[in-house]
Amino acid sequence: MSCKPESSSSEALISGSSAKSESTDKMLSMRTQRPANAKHKPPKQLHPQDQQQQPQQQQPATPQKQAMSADERKATKKSLVIVVAIFVASLTAMFYVYAIFPELNASEKQHLKIPRDIQDAKMLAKVLDRYKDMYYFEVMFGVVVAYVFLQTFAIPGSLFLSILLGFLYKFPIALFLICFCSALGASLCYTLSNLVGRRLIRHFWPKKTNEWSRHVQEYRESLFNYMLFLRMTPILPNWFINLASPVIGVPLHIFALGTFCGVAPPSVIAIQAGKTLQKMTSSSEAFSWTSMGVLTLCACASLLPGLLKNRFKKKSA
Repeated sequence: MSCKPESSSSEALISGSSAKSESTDKMLSMRTQRPANAKHKPPKQLHPQDQQQQPQQQQPATPQKQAMSADERKATKKSLVIVVAIFVASLTAMFYVYAIFPELNASEKQHLKIPRDIQDAKMLAKVLDRYKDMYYFEVMFGVVVAYVFLQTFAIPGSLFLSILLGFLYKFPIALFLICFCSALGASLCYTLSNLVGRRLIRHFWPKKTNEWSRHVQEYRESLFNYMLFLRMTPILPNWFINLASPVIGVPLHIFALGTFCGVAPPSVIAIQAGKTLQKMTSSSEAFSWTSMGVLTLCACASLLPGLLKNRFKKKSA
């Protein structure tokens, strides 16, 4: 018998299977490949405004400077007029103190002014020391009014008056006068800032204002300790603390009490420097490395009660 029919049937089976595989490959290629006549669609491009909106959605929004409304401008102008009137009244009080002061000769009158450097403080100390025993309260009242005036309107020069008080009076009296004048003047500056500065500070520094407001809310239960720390350290200038405190929500009674107690340690150093005023050549001599170390320890100690309180509160929660 011949074997040719079996070979032809096997070849037919092989050709059929290859045909099926070719048809399958063609179908797969047709599905995966794009038709030649099909139009190519470019990727969707974002509009420039959409591109600007995407990073804004990822990052937290920061407060922007906003223009004041017409009512706010009117209220601010009115407040500025009041501040100018208070400033003029304060100058009048200063001239009144000068008028009731004892009669001075020409060489002494030229030194009767707010000291701007250590040499001015030396000359003023000589003049006031000459009249202090006979006109005790007049001299004290004049220095107190000048001190409160500088603190109220955030004018530099109170450090020289602190040294001057240490030269003129005994330690307890000088310390009380410095703390009292600092607290009273800072409270008046706080009131003026609350009257007119709130709108201006929020308008020009919205980011810093919101940042400090969050700090106040976070440490509201230990604001007194926080105020002590700020008064003892040069992290922020006193004039900025006075102006910003009402804007960020620090209560006036905590602000005044914290100022009265917080300026005491630096005032001790100024009073000690006043005892050697005539030997000083610069105001920087009042602060040595030892005194700065003591101030740093006092500042750190003032924060401990608040930190411990917050820690125990978190543990109990």
